[in-house]
Amino acid sequence: MKNKSWIDISQPLTNDMAVWPGDTPFNFKLSFTKEQTGSVNIGQFTTSAHTGTHIDAPYHFDENGEKVHELDVNIYVGQARVVDVTGCEMVGKEELEQFSLEGVERLLLKTSDGRDLGRFPEKFTVFRENIGPFLKEKGVSLLGTDGPSVDAIDSKTMDAHHSLNDNGVYILENIVLTDVEPGDYELIALPLAIEGADGSPVRAVLRPIG
Repeated sequence: MKNKSWIDISQPLTNDMAVWPGDTPFNFKLSFTKEQTGSVNIGQFTTSAHTGTHIDAPYHFDENGEKVHELDVNIYVGQARVVDVTGCEMVGKEELEQFSLEGVERLLLKTSDGRDLGRFPEKFTVFRENIGPFLKEKGVSLLGTDGPSVDAIDSKTMDAHHSLNDNGVYILENIVLTDVEPGDYELIALPLAIEGADGSPVRAVLRPIG
């Protein structure tokens, strides 16, 4: 019998965590201490909307796309399947055809055995342009990856992002699946309700089903 506890698959937000090269680093500090206020500590943080485990709103790569506050929260809550594609440099229809995905609405892909979260990866699994039509055909509406992006670091055309968006598939990036076995889970990965935003950090958790 599987342990039914919730599993945290989020990257911890720390001041020394890796971020996309050139992006705003995460920083948390106390603006006021309890000693200063006489009653409470008050913290503040600065960050990119795409730091750590996060969702991409379509507006991130499409001027006319939905912004975070316009997204349907139901996309990010519900049954999900974890599939292991470790070792694949690219993932698309060809790599996923071997898996049973019928009835799967949320697909989370384990692409590596883990990485140093304090260093931005020199190389990570990216996605083929045929990923969107294939997942739409299967009925998938959310794709999660343990990589920092579905496209290569130097991509300007963002082919995988557009392929997914054009086919109604939303994007969850930088999940941590190192100790998660393939199978079916309940997923909660809710974005913050940030007005006008192109992305949002999430606290993503899984609970085994069955």
